[in-house]
Amino acid sequence: MLMIRLARFGARKQPYYRVVVIEKDRARNGRSIEVVGTYNPRTSPASVDLKRDRIDYWTGKGAQLSDRVAKLVANQPAPAAA
Repeated sequence: MLMIRLARFGARKQPYYRVVVIEKDRARNGRSIEVVGTYNPRTSPASVDLKRDRIDYWTGKGAQLSDRVAKLVANQPAPAAA
């Protein structure tokens, strides 16, 4: 099963996260399939950069969002329809 979840990067006490598509049973920072965004909670306000089209693609393929990623996606404005 695929999950879209956060992978922690950055130095000690300076976390920076990548939003990744990864197998559910892999380690938190294990080899991911694709990086679909970033999240930096240390900026004010926290900066979130998501590739909504890729997230929609992977959820269409059966990937599930983690709780935190679901909140990040819900807080992001929907992309404008062309």
